[in-house]
Amino acid sequence: MSDGVTLAREAGSQDPAVGLRAVRALRELAERLEALQVASARERGWSWQEIADHLGVSRQAVHKKHGGGRRLLPTKER
Repeated sequence: MSDGVTLAREAGSQDPAVGLRAVRALRELAERLEALQVASARERGWSWQEIADHLGVSRQAVHKKHGGGRRLLPTKER
């Protein structure tokens, strides 16, 4: 996988095949980063409203997307 700088450059390519692949990869990267940051915020006690405010979405939207108990990375068993 390319790094973010390479993907950003490729997203502006004159070749639509290159540009669209880069856009898709950037979208997937952004989704993964969002999930990681939301999980981090929740682990630190942030409310859904605080997270939503920082993402610029409604509390309901962020909870629906990230509140279903899904985790991107497994947690340690206690």
